Amino acid sequence: MSRDRRRAASAPHQARGSVDRERVVAVLAPVVTGAHLDLEDVEVRSAGRRRIVRVLVDAEHGVSLDEVAAVSREVSQALDDSDVLGEQPYTLEVSSPGVDRPLTLPRHWRRNTGRLVQVTLRADAPVTGRISAVDEGGVDLDLEPGTRRVAFEQVARAIVQVEFRDVEADESPDPPAAAEEA
Repeated sequence: MSRDRRRAASAPHQARGSVDRERVVAVLAPVVTGAHLDLEDVEVRSAGRRRIVRVLVDAEHGVSLDEVAAVSREVSQALDDSDVLGEQPYTLEVSSPGVDRPLTLPRHWRRNTGRLVQVTLRADAPVTGRISAVDEGGVDLDLEPGTRRVAFEQVARAIVQVEFRDVEADESPDPPAAAEEA
């Protein structure tokens, strides 16, 4: 969801054009958590004469378009009611993280249990495996062969791998027969 907004009040303690990301997060975090969502990231950047404010939200169950729309309205109102963006107009973009977003917190790993991930380790060769279990200390990856325990502090980077199912291996029933020619 994207929304253009103009600010009427300025923040006197900020240099013109600068935005304190932590102040923006402080304004938005209660709004997002009040909507039973997690605030995953906030990015504020300049784009010509306006700012782009990108807000990423997620939840254990994922987020629906309706939830994104509702929290977008609430985030917009919170920004309009505060002075964190100063006078410069802005465009608000609220969305959920994409599949290529790195797994950085235990909740990211939990949300992707059962999915294939590529993990770059700090002191070992990269591994690709399926997430089978997650706790606050680390993750169990199903590998070929066996399972490997990886502590979160060993992970330099982890990305979910997009998988395309093989039609031959799909367990669904046979596709419907083609319509007979007349």
